[in-house]
Amino acid sequence: MTSSYRQPGVVLTDRRFTVPLDHARPDGETIELYAREAVASDRAGQDLPWLLYLQGGPGFGANRFVGRQAWLDRALKDYRVLLLDQRGTGSSTPANRQTLPLRGGPAEQAAYLTHFRADSIVRDCEAVRPLVTGGAPWTVLGQSFGGFCAVSYLSLAPEGLSTAVITGGLPSLDAHADDVYRAAYPRMERKVAAHYARYPQDVERARRIADHLLTHDVVLPGGHRLTVEAFQSLGLMLGMSDGSHRLHFLLEDAFVRTPGGPELSDAFQEQVRGLLSYAAHPLYALVHESIYGQDARPTAWAAERVRAEFPQFDAAKAVAGDAPVLFTGETVHPWTFDTDPALRPLRETAELLAARTDWQPLYDPARLAANEVPVAAAVYHDDMYVDAGHSLRTARAVRGLRTWVTDEYEHDGLRTGAPRVLDRLLALARDDA
Repeated sequence: MTSSYRQPGVVLTDRRFTVPLDHARPDGETIELYAREAVASDRAGQDLPWLLYLQGGPGFGANRFVGRQAWLDRALKDYRVLLLDQRGTGSSTPANRQTLPLRGGPAEQAAYLTHFRADSIVRDCEAVRPLVTGGAPWTVLGQSFGGFCAVSYLSLAPEGLSTAVITGGLPSLDAHADDVYRAAYPRMERKVAAHYARYPQDVERARRIADHLLTHDVVLPGGHRLTVEAFQSLGLMLGMSDGSHRLHFLLEDAFVRTPGGPELSDAFQEQVRGLLSYAAHPLYALVHESIYGQDARPTAWAAERVRAEFPQFDAAKAVAGDAPVLFTGETVHPWTFDTDPALRPLRETAELLAARTDWQPLYDPARLAANEVPVAAAVYHDDMYVDAGHSLRTARAVRGLRTWVTDEYEHDGLRTGAPRVLDRLLALARDDA
């Protein structure tokens, strides 16, 4: 069932599809997928090639654009665009603390969530493609985790693709989660150092906030516990183009004077709550480390274990000494499921996923080495979220893949660099850049 409506310069159509929960059991349980079709108003009646957009994450629904915002404007010049809410996100049979108990207890919930990785997302795409394109292959645009999915697509069903364009999302083909985070913490440290070089006054501000959190039990509006580790995780912002500036503005007015002494202001607490809450995207926390699981080794809270190898991230030691408090980002920890009320009911489910030892491969190196699909990828030089070294190693392993390595943009280059980034990559894929 579909319904169409208009926004400035674009015709939008809501589309819903039914797919198997487990594509290995096509006659078994099904789930619903939602996608929004977008086409330029002046080309709505034309036969155009399709571009499938896969959002970053995992755990985020597709962009909700108004009109022809950001990269969508460029894409609509050549394509009909399908903005897919990947399974479990947005309007596609959501998976969260409210819906997962329908599955049963933690064991049943964890078993259900094993079907929410890139391989299942690719099978979803292949299930709906004939219904959308009539069977013709389409171009996939994968941002961040969407790029991981695009590489899985090239591994599992390259016949479904005419072109693949990837922005900030070339994954390692074989790195364990431990390897991913051993590469990540030094990148985080570099981002923090760059932030403090830009805003040296934030060194003392962050130390003061950390010291307050080490000596006070702070509960944010809505019940979120603000621990010092949760505060440090605000460093997630530092991987975005404007993140350092936003972090600076957040820190500058953290405290207010009260009859009982200095306290964290209501305004600060409310902003932090919005930044830290997983209520809108719980799958990010639940399956984040499982996107690196490809063998019999459990992920076993890799980010938390590897963090212990980098003692400079210990905020208590930093405050007790004379060191700056380092921020973190792009990591999920066991305590995340204690501090966030949207995740607390799912703690045992998360533990079971972390202990799982039967993850299946997500990529096929032999098939990628023989790839015939035109592929272009933007690799951001010091991307905080995806290691550039890992990405370039993968680029060399995919036949015909062309890279654009740049330090002009951060991880959100598709947004901040529109339409140039998409223009450049489409030209690279056509081999006429």
